[in-house]
Parts: sequence; C-alpha cells; structure tokens
Amino acid sequence: MTPEQRLEAFRKLVEKSPDDPFARYSLAMGFRAAGRPEEAAREFAELSRRAPQYVPTYLMMGQVLEALGRTDEAALAYEQGMAAARNAGNGHALSELGQALEALRGPKT
Repeated sequence: MTPEQRLEAFRKLVEKSPDDPFARYSLAMGFRAAGRPEEAAREFAELSRRAPQYVPTYLMMGQVLEALGRTDEAALAYEQGMAAARNAGNGHALSELGQALEALRGPKT
C-alpha cells in the first residue's frame, strides 16, 4: 500500500466515523509520515477539539507544531495534553508531555 493509498483509507475511516479518535489520529499520523505537517497539524487540532480526552493526540500535535516553528502552539498542546493525561490518570503520558514542554522551553536561568 502506498502512502497515498494509506491516507485515502484513513480519510474514508474519518468520513465514516468523524468522531472516532483513533481514525482521526491515524489520518493525522499518516499526514505526518507523508511529510505533510500542515495537514497533520490541522487533523490533530480537529481531533483535540472533537475528543479532548484522547491523550495520544497532544505529544504528536506538539511535535508537529514544533517542527513547523509554531512553538507557542506546541507549548499549549503539551499543556493541554498534560491536563488530559492527569484527568485520565496516565502518569506515563504526563511525564512524556512534561519532558517535551520542558525541552521546548529550554533550561531555566
């Protein structure tokens, strides 16, 4: 399956179930893997709007935003993800998101 065929399959899943977080996450990750970060960022943003409790969104969204140079938005994604992880009792994700935010902000002086 080519990357474009994979994206098309994910698009169809999203069309069928637009509120399914895994389908939308898969589409966003497909865009990311295909080197289409703007489209990935849009899908991650839509996913966070539709399913704010879906913790995996936030680390990937932050990384994509960082790669695009949108560091303020990336920091916000990490912070929102930390809140979602805290609410879900997901300590591993909370730690990863906190580390990503700390790395983004750099060392404190």
